[in-house]
Amino acid sequence: MAGEKGFIGSIDQGTTSTRFIIYDHDARAVASHQVEFTQFYPEAGWVEHDPMEILESVKVCIAKALDKATADGHNVDGGLKAIGLTDQRETTIVWSKSTGLPLHKAIVWMDARTSSICRRLEKELSGGRSHFVESCGLPISTYFSAMKLLWLMENVDAVKDAIKKGDAIFGTIDTWLIWNMTGGINGGLHVTDVTNASRTMLMNLKSLSWDEETIKTLGIPAEILPKIVSNSEVIGEICKGWPIPGIKIAGCLGDQHAAMLGQACKKGEAKSTYGTGAFILLNTGEVPIKSGHGLLTTLSYKLGPQAKINYALEGSIAIAGAAVQWLRDSLGIIKSASEIEELAAMVESTGGVYFVPAFNGLFAPWWREDARGVCIGITRFTNKSHIARAVLESMCFQVKDVLDSMNKDAGEKGSLDNGKGEFLLRVDGGATANNLLMQIQADLMGTPVVRPVDIETTALGAAYAAGLAVGFWKEEDIFESGEKSKNSKVFRPAMEEETRKKKVESWCKAVERTFDLADLSI
Repeated sequence: MAGEKGFIGSIDQGTTSTRFIIYDHDARAVASHQVEFTQFYPEAGWVEHDPMEILESVKVCIAKALDKATADGHNVDGGLKAIGLTDQRETTIVWSKSTGLPLHKAIVWMDARTSSICRRLEKELSGGRSHFVESCGLPISTYFSAMKLLWLMENVDAVKDAIKKGDAIFGTIDTWLIWNMTGGINGGLHVTDVTNASRTMLMNLKSLSWDEETIKTLGIPAEILPKIVSNSEVIGEICKGWPIPGIKIAGCLGDQHAAMLGQACKKGEAKSTYGTGAFILLNTGEVPIKSGHGLLTTLSYKLGPQAKINYALEGSIAIAGAAVQWLRDSLGIIKSASEIEELAAMVESTGGVYFVPAFNGLFAPWWREDARGVCIGITRFTNKSHIARAVLESMCFQVKDVLDSMNKDAGEKGSLDNGKGEFLLRVDGGATANNLLMQIQADLMGTPVVRPVDIETTALGAAYAAGLAVGFWKEEDIFESGEKSKNSKVFRPAMEEETRKKKVESWCKAVERTFDLADLSI
C-alpha cells in the first residue's frame, strides 16, 4: 500500500473484550493486546457492562500493545499517526458531565428489559412497530439505544435527577470513550459517528442529524445527545493521563460498519461477521433500500465530512458465538470455544437435531421477542457431538435466512466478481477460524464463502478510517487492492441440493417452535 511510513492504532471495543492493534503502512498488525471484561446478568434477559471497567480495559490494551511493539523494535512512539475506534453498537450509557461517572451500568445491545416499553409504544403510536422506520430505518425493538435510554429515564432516579439539573449526557460506547479520551470533565468532546448514531433510532438516515420529530415523540431531551460526525475525520486529540497523549482520534465506526470497510465492501458486496452475534451487511450504494423482509436499513459508512454516504441492508442475529459460550460456560459440554469444531466433526450430521438459540428472542428476519431457545429432534441416539454440530448449524441457518431476505429486498445478489459470476459471501470474526463452521455455511447457502487471511477486519476497518483522515492511506489503496482476495480461503458447497432443501424445511419448523414461549414460568 502507498502511504507515508508509520503506524495507525485501532481500538476494537467488543461485547466481551477490548483490543488495541497497531498496523503498519502495509496494513499488517505489528502488535496487539486484548482484555476480557465482566458480563453482568442481573435478571433473566438483562445484560450489563461496567463503563469504568471498559475504560480501564482500553487504557491497559493501548499500554500493553505499545510495549509489545517497542519490544519488537517498532518505533511506535515516534511513528503513530492517529488512532481509529470501533465499538459494540447500541449499548447505552448515561453519565454525569460534572463528575464523569456513569449513572447506571451500560445496558448492552442484546439486553431485552425494554420489551414492555416497546409494546407500550407500539400500541400508542399510529405506525405501530414501524412508526419510525421512515426516518431511521429501524423498527421499535429492545435492540436499539432509544428504548434503553427511555428505560433509564423512567427507572433510574439518578438519571432523572441529572436530566433535570442539566448534568446528564447520553452516548453509546464510542461516545463514552471519546469523551473520556479527549478530556472527560475537563472539556471532553461529546460526539458520536453516523454509523453508531444510525443504531439509536434517533437519527434521520437521509439528513444524518437527530430527527426532531422522533426525539419529541419519545420525550428525549436534545441537549443530552452528542454531536454527529463522519466515520473518517480528525475528531480530537487524546488528553494527558492516557498512554498516547496528543495522538489524533481520526476514525470512528460501529463494529459491523468497520468490518464492511475492513473487507472493502463496495456497492453490491456483502459480508457476515461472526462474533457474539452474527451480522450480515450488504452495501446498497448511495440509495437507502427499504426492506420488506425483516431487514434493517442502515449505513455502510461515510468516509469524510463531505464524502458520499454508502447505505446498507443489515440482518442482525442476536446469538451466534454466544451459543458456543453457552455450551462452554453453562452446560460444560466443552472446556474452550475452539473445542467445538473437533467435537462436532465426530459426527457427519446432527442426527435430526435442530437447535434455535432464541435466548432473548429472535432478531432478523423474524423479529420475535416472544421467542425462546429450543432444541428439537432429540432421541436416545443423540449425543453431545450432535448437539455441538446443531449449534454450529444454527449459526449458519440464521445467516442463510438473512441472505435470503437480502436477495428479495435488493432484487439481485451482490457479487464479488471472480470471473464465474458467483455470489461470494465475505466472512470475518473470531468464529470464522472454525473450518467446519465455514464449510457448513457454504453447504447450507449453496454458494461459496470467502475468508480473508486477517479475519479480524473490524479493527482493520477502524484503522483504515483513521488512516484515510490523516492521509496515511488513500481510498484506492483500500478498495482497489487485489491482495486480500488473492490470499483468501474459499469454501465451496459440497451438499446435495435435495439434502439442503430438506434441512432448510426442518430448520423453519424448529424456528416456528420457538414462538410465543416468553411467558413460560416455573
